[in-house]
Amino acid sequence: MCADRLRRRDTSFGSGLNMEDTSAANIALFRSLADYAHQKKIMLGGYSLFSSRRINDEEDVINPATGKTGGAFFENAPCLGSRWGLAYLEKIKYFITATGFDLFENDGPYPGDVCASVKHPGHEGLEDSQWKQMELQKGLYHWLNEKGVYVNAPDWYFLDGTHKIGLGYRETNFSLPRAEQLLLNRQNIFDGTWEKTPGMSWGFVPLSQYQGGGAAATLEPLKDHLDAYEQLMVQYYGAGIQACYRGPRLYDTDSTRQLVQRMTGWYKKYRHILNADIIHLRRADGRDWDGILHVDATLPQKALVMLYNPTSQAITRELLLPLYYTGLEQTVRIREKEGLAKTYTLDRKYQARVSVTIPAAGYTWLVAE
Repeated sequence: MCADRLRRRDTSFGSGLNMEDTSAANIALFRSLADYAHQKKIMLGGYSLFSSRRINDEEDVINPATGKTGGAFFENAPCLGSRWGLAYLEKIKYFITATGFDLFENDGPYPGDVCASVKHPGHEGLEDSQWKQMELQKGLYHWLNEKGVYVNAPDWYFLDGTHKIGLGYRETNFSLPRAEQLLLNRQNIFDGTWEKTPGMSWGFVPLSQYQGGGAAATLEPLKDHLDAYEQLMVQYYGAGIQACYRGPRLYDTDSTRQLVQRMTGWYKKYRHILNADIIHLRRADGRDWDGILHVDATLPQKALVMLYNPTSQAITRELLLPLYYTGLEQTVRIREKEGLAKTYTLDRKYQARVSVTIPAAGYTWLVAE
């Protein structure tokens, strides 16, 4: 689905896309965009919100405690078993089929709300409402997978069609000052990659203001915050995680463009090992180094280590790198960045003892071969 020469692009919120509009004019417009994208070897997709919205008293989930709408996980939400909900599913299927879209970003898929309505055709009453809605949501994702459509959704529908979900974050945290966002971002990456591989997650980069925080929280103008921009890119790319870049542009000056090209070029060079499984070394705490280690015994690069220093002084640390899963048994060649490789002897626990200096408020990376 995602060959190296293909790229995915999502027509997201704020773009004017409405996947529930099945009019001939709307279908023709987005069919033409999809056809153009495919000519450029770009896979095009779209965003659709299901939950966290209000339709009306007849279509929304009914709170069993009150007999009225309201009180759902997101206060108000439509019932997927209502006439509106069943029509929503059919509209999405029609839109995907008619336009040739390759990606479906479903913000707020069915989150588990119960519904006490006895008038919705998709369930009989309260007792079967959760099960029936879950099956309807899974049915849509199964259908999309059969069509080869990539599913990006924030809820845990793995093994039922979802390919990618949120890494794990709170949107209000992007109102924090940039330095705090960088630290918290690495904590989110560390915590969010225990139960899923890097490619199963997405993160977030607020290029323009998001939620709040003002100038201290945002990257725009990008040319004035190249250090933070680089850090966010290397943290995500270095973890093998693709982020949602929220803003009007990826670069504003030639120097910013060069930074973006350099970081994406680095990711492309090491993308296979960067998308490999993660061994967690040390969680970010703002007091000392933190880092993760990618490992894959089948690749030329057996491991890639990302190391960060949150302090205001350069630090030198002697690290024990756990390299058992590289498949190496006696020795390993390790280089820092693109430098010369040195040979290290593995101990009886298949660990390599490496001394490394991490620049102040910066990062470095090691490659094991």
